[in-house]
Amino acid sequence: MKLLLDENLSDRIVYRIGDLYPKSEHVKTLGLVHTDDALIWKYAKENDFVIVSKDSDFHQRSLLYGHPPKFIYLRIGNSPTSRIVEILRNNVEIITEFVDSESESILVLG
Repeated sequence: MKLLLDENLSDRIVYRIGDLYPKSEHVKTLGLVHTDDALIWKYAKENDFVIVSKDSDFHQRSLLYGHPPKFIYLRIGNSPTSRIVEILRNNVEIITEFVDSESESILVLG
């Protein structure tokens, strides 16, 4: 399972979750910073990524279009990077079940 972290999350997160989510990326390393959400959505869909963001725009897009790609919505406000890492690490089983689900498009974590 590959996560694609949106620009509103630190790119340092990728290195701290790589053992659980191999081949995950940040939009920054892919040259997708300041890119329209539609292009990030398309990239994630074409490359089998699960988008992770605090951006409600992706939430709306997921409701409108469904999956793929799947979307993990972090409803955590302004939280330190360590908290985001903790959420992703502590919820690996829930995230795995979500990704494997045929029907679910959005997972909200907080």
